[in-house]
Amino acid sequence: MRIMRELTRRGPVFIGAHLGMHASVVGRVLRRHHAPLLRDLDPVTGVVIKATRRSANRYEHAYPGSLIHVDVKKLGRVPDGGGWRAHGRSEKVRGRGIGYDYVHTAIDDHSRVAYAETHDDEKGVTAAGFLERAIAFYAGLGVTVERVISDNAFAYRKSVAFRGVIDAHGIKQKFIKPHCPWTNGKVERLNRTLATEWAYARPFTSNAERRAALPTWLEYYNLDRAHLGIGGKTPIDRINNGRGQYI
Repeated sequence: MRIMRELTRRGPVFIGAHLGMHASVVGRVLRRHHAPLLRDLDPVTGVVIKATRRSANRYEHAYPGSLIHVDVKKLGRVPDGGGWRAHGRSEKVRGRGIGYDYVHTAIDDHSRVAYAETHDDEKGVTAAGFLERAIAFYAGLGVTVERVISDNAFAYRKSVAFRGVIDAHGIKQKFIKPHCPWTNGKVERLNRTLATEWAYARPFTSNAERRAALPTWLEYYNLDRAHLGIGGKTPIDRINNGRGQYI
């Protein structure tokens, strides 16, 4: 069955018809043998072309500050009076052309304590200023940042300003491997969560209103929101066993 899949690059319905088996049975057998999905294969050569995890194992650094993940989340700005989430998709809603917000995010690998700021761009100077303030934020919790990991964006890899902050604090800078976004998965997960629970959680009447709501949501995220990935605890619980002073 696996050989027929590799030779024909056809689905369970086709294979089942030729083998006299039900398609659902074929599907279960292919999954049991870890046959890649057709959508992940080159239609001509059959070679897997979609990036996959090298390992299913999850990692976690042993203590707060050992590794901080950083990234930027791009969001369309909210027009004055509210966008389509408030008024529906209509020609009366004029949100096009007003630009984007860039939410710079950081999260501690061990505790999941997060820090974020909204800016008008994702330039190196902006990213550097954000990192400086993030380091100060974690220092206020008694956490010393030792390593920072990011994707390979220009602001992180080529910016003199960003590298200057790294060097000034004696931090080791790390980058994810190309096409391996899961290496920075904790901040990617944070970005999806803040989009769902803050940016798109309710209709905002202006971009300023949405920006102003971010600190409140971050406080909830760090102090009150339980995380399954850390055993149902809140992030602050993992900072000095909950004795860290949140500011």
